[in-house]
Amino acid sequence: MANLKEIRNRISSVSSTMKITSAMKMVSAAKLKKAQDAIVAMRPYSNKLTGILQDLSSSIDSDNIFIQNRETNKKLIVCITSNRGLCGGFNSNIIKECIGLAKKQNNGETTFFCLGKKGDDILSKKHSVVLTNNEIFDNLSFENVKEIADVLIKKFVEQEFDTIQIVYNRFKNAGTQIVMNEQFLPILSVDDQQENNQHYIFEPSKSEIVNELIPKSLRTQLFKALRDSYASEHGARMTAMHKATDNATELRDQLKLTYNKARQAAITNEILEIVGGAEALNN
Repeated sequence: MANLKEIRNRISSVSSTMKITSAMKMVSAAKLKKAQDAIVAMRPYSNKLTGILQDLSSSIDSDNIFIQNRETNKKLIVCITSNRGLCGGFNSNIIKECIGLAKKQNNGETTFFCLGKKGDDILSKKHSVVLTNNEIFDNLSFENVKEIADVLIKKFVEQEFDTIQIVYNRFKNAGTQIVMNEQFLPILSVDDQQENNQHYIFEPSKSEIVNELIPKSLRTQLFKALRDSYASEHGARMTAMHKATDNATELRDQLKLTYNKARQAAITNEILEIVGGAEALNN
């Protein structure tokens, strides 16, 4: 059994860790509320805009660069992770999904665009990472996301990549994040049966509307993915820190029990020594 000083030091260390994890949990809970409100408010608009675009894309000319299905020789995967850890399996699930997608690309080249330091640290060791942006989460605004989306659109138009996919965590609740794999470009169109159920009157022409709507929809899609990931990160971190605090509390209680037992044993030994010494003197 460890001596009393070692146990006291361990109790002090675990108590300090509890304070840190508890503080991180409260910070993430505060940030989660704001991030959750933002993504819940944005998701219906983004989904409706994407739906309209998919309906229109099935009826526009196949010559449009944004809906051309080219042979997939060069694929770009946008990997959205976080800049910090201590959030459970949040980052590892995304990295596993990205590596799995890269392995499925038998013929052709797969490269990565990492948004978040954790994904960049892992993927850059064994895979090709052509672009990174770790500062986006410092100021997550539509203007900053628009610049990233425009870079992706430009690379697709210039045929640097044939397919662009986004991998991120979709926020469901504080304890649940769903790994999503969405195609960014080319735009997926709905089947003809669904398309025939939709009737639109176009003003001005259909081509003008689509050319204006496509970049806006793609920017919104990327912004939604980043907001989803940001809310998921804080939800995962809050849950992880809550579990860590509970585990630290349990460990501290066990150490206190061990300390009390060791102290009681030491006191008992001292009493026995005193009694034994007194009896020896009497004899």
